[in-house]
Parts: sequence; C-alpha cells; structure tokens
Amino acid sequence: MSDNLTGGASITTNEPLPTPPEEPSKWHSTFLQITQGNAIISVLAVLLALIVGGIMIAFTDEEVQAAAQYFFARPMDTIVAAWDAVWGAYSALFQGSIYNFGAPTFARGIRPLTETLTFATPLIAAGLGVALAFRIGMFNIGGRGQMLMASAAAGWVAFSLDLPWGLHMIVALIAGLIAGALWAGIAGALKAWTGAHEVIVTIMLNYIAFYLISWMLRTPGLLQAPGSSNPKTPPMKDTAIFPELFGPQYNLHFGFILVIIATIIVWWILSRSSLGFKFRAVGENPNAARVAGINVKNMYIIGMLIAGALVGLAGVNQVLGTITTGFSSDIDASIGFDAITVALLGRSTPWGTFAAGILFGAFKAGGFAMQAAEGVPIEIVTVVQALIVLFIAAPPLVRTIFFLPSPERDQRRREKAREKQLKAEAGAVLK
Repeated sequence: MSDNLTGGASITTNEPLPTPPEEPSKWHSTFLQITQGNAIISVLAVLLALIVGGIMIAFTDEEVQAAAQYFFARPMDTIVAAWDAVWGAYSALFQGSIYNFGAPTFARGIRPLTETLTFATPLIAAGLGVALAFRIGMFNIGGRGQMLMASAAAGWVAFSLDLPWGLHMIVALIAGLIAGALWAGIAGALKAWTGAHEVIVTIMLNYIAFYLISWMLRTPGLLQAPGSSNPKTPPMKDTAIFPELFGPQYNLHFGFILVIIATIIVWWILSRSSLGFKFRAVGENPNAARVAGINVKNMYIIGMLIAGALVGLAGVNQVLGTITTGFSSDIDASIGFDAITVALLGRSTPWGTFAAGILFGAFKAGGFAMQAAEGVPIEIVTVVQALIVLFIAAPPLVRTIFFLPSPERDQRRREKAREKQLKAEAGAVLK
C-alpha cells in the first residue's frame, strides 16, 4: 500500500507493491562463493590441462595410431588403446612423484614424494619472490639473474672459506640472500627514482648476471675451479652443505625447512604486518597510497629487496642442497621463469604459491618417470604447465567450459532486478 499527499488529502491505492527479489539461500550463497572463487578456477585449470595433455598423449601413442587405422571396423580397439596410453602415462607420473606402489618397502615407496619436495623447494622460494613483487604491483621476471647472483655469492663462500659446520652454512646462506636482494633492489631503486619499468630492467639484469657469472667461471681465482679449464666451480665444502632430512637414501635436504619458514614469514608480512598493508595498498593503487601518506618509492625498493632475497633462497638451495659438486652458469635451471607460473597458479598468495610449487615439483619428478616407463616425451609435461597458465589467465573460458556462474553476470542480474523494483515502486507512488 502507498499514500500520495495531494492538497492535504490522502489518496490510497489498492495496487500491491512489487515483490522484492528473493535473497539467495545460505547454501546457494555458499555455492556461489565456491564456484566464483579463485581456488576453484585454479583447480579446474589444472584439471583441464591434464585432460588436454591426455588427449595429446593418446594422439601421439603408436598403438593408438595403429588401432585408429581400422577405427570404423573396430572402434573399441582405438578407445581401449587410448585409455591404456593415458592411464599408463598418468599412473607413471603419479608413481614417479607421489608413491611407487611397486617398491618393496615403504621407505622406497615414498622416495618419489621426497623427490617432488626436492624439486619443489627452489620453485616455492622463487615463486614467493615473484608473488610478493606481484602484490606491490611489480612484475619481477628477473628471477634468473637473482638466482645466479645468489648462487655465485653462496657458492664462493661455501667453497673458499674455512668455517666451522653450522656457521659456514649460515654465512653462505646470508651471502646468497644478500646478493639476490641487492640484485633485485637495483630494479626497485630504478623504478622508484627514475620510473624505469621493472620488466625491462629485470630482463637486462638477467643478461648481465648470466654473462658476468660466465666470465667469473672462466677466470681463475674467481669462481673457476683451480687447475681446471672447465667453466665450473670447485665442490662445496661439507661444512656449508645443507644437511639431509631423512638420510643419504633421500635427496630432500634442510632447504625445504627454510622454504616452509619463508612461506610463513611472507604470509605474516602480507597478512599481519603494517608493511604488508602498505604493500597491498601500493599494489592496488599507488596514487591513493601516496595520498594516504605511504612512501611508494620506499615500498618499491623494500618490496624488491625482500623479493630478491626470496628468489636468492632458491639459488642458495641449488648450490648448498641440490648441486653441491660444483655448478656452472646453468645452475638456475629455468627456475626463475618457472617461478612466474608458480606464482600465477598460486594467485600470488603465500600458501597458494607453496601448493603450486609442490604441484610443479611433482610434474618435474614424475615427468622423468613417465618418460622412462611409458616412453611419453617429457615435453608433454611442459605443455601441461603452459596450458595451466593459459587457463589461469582466462577464468571466463574455464567457467564457460564447466558451466559455472559468472560473478559479473550475477551482479548485472541483481542490479537489473533492483532497478526494476525501484522503477515499479516509483510508478506505484506516482499513481
């Protein structure tokens, strides 16, 4: 019912007001929160990439190709051959990265899992550095250069100094973190003081670091092993090497513990500290952050210093944990670039990056087993990783394929319903 006052008289209309749109139920709201969140998109992106990878495995399998020649006569032969090829490949991937069911003992069975964590350790560390830079609005693609400089600093301390066990490892670790931080800090300082774009700067720093380390590896008295003409360092001294976590039968080392600690620290910085609030404010809108009194230039420099130290931790892991017999200029093993994918899959969150690093570590560990057991090219794993990035970058495509509700469409629907209700109420009042 509505009243309209005209000349002091009250006119009552008998037309009912339009019914307001119903509020979604609790379960419907929960469903929308799950299906419209970033986590479900990441999970479905991985699933889609595995499906496309399975199709590629089936099409490239020789038995499937042979059975396809008489597909119309006996179609089930092709289908069964394709299923066997995909199942065998992904089974080998699982057993090479998680648990080997054919192992005689449990200790041997979990060795693939430890290999996954070993591969994941530098990926997580470098991914955290890239993710932190993302949160302050900077695209840190200089992971390769930062890893190389950290590896060189930590490696030089590890093979040239004579220090007690424990202290030697700590000094080498700190040297690597400082080198990575300073190398990334160059990009942060140039961004803050001159406005130079960090993408261009970090790309150039990658080249500078690579050729600088290559020169040092060929120069006696710097990084090159004494009495050798090969561009390789001497072995790391035992007092500087990360200890093994579960004994000599496993490659997993103390670096994984350091990565867990680093993840907790980054989570605390971003979620619980005033510095993290400033990082997020600058990343969302640097102009608004500047108006609010935040020193944006300092945030760029501090953020890149921390990001470089995290990426440097990946380089330290390589020389003190994974490759302790001496390293060359390819010590980064493309981890600096893979870290970008890890950070994207993890949505630039600490624990998301941690999980994404373990997933990509599983791909690396299981890819070799898949190639050895089933003859599937390891490049298939690289394609799957690239597809994950593709689907992560296209959430509307993922939602369309899986018929998920679009948050933008639901928002427009609610706005239209509200606008229609307001127009109806206004029309009822004016009658």
